[in-house]
Amino acid sequence: MIKVYYNQKCAICNFEISHYKKKNIACFNWVDVSVPSEDLDILKKTPKELIRRLHVIENNKVYAGARAFIIVWKNMPRYKVLSYFLNLPLVFHIFHIFYEIIAFILYLKNRHQILK
Repeated sequence: MIKVYYNQKCAICNFEISHYKKKNIACFNWVDVSVPSEDLDILKKTPKELIRRLHVIENNKVYAGARAFIIVWKNMPRYKVLSYFLNLPLVFHIFHIFYEIIAFILYLKNRHQILK
């Protein structure tokens, strides 16, 4: 089971994750970080960190940001090729920078949602 932690209150995040959820891939457990739960304690992340990036737990290891998306995509039939391509060293570096820029902009837009 792969746990995917995402911010459902972020319109763009929710739109993308909803697209993946419609695929009904059994290996995913989708967790909304905008709702307090004991499940979030597993990550040992601050509320700010939780809404700042996508997080994934696979094989008891936590991945965040661009690396988390690669984990999700490598487990989705139509996205496997994308995950392999984006995981190439130079391509990953560019993808990571692009992801961080977009994630920061979305964080600024959604930071009022930080759980207390």
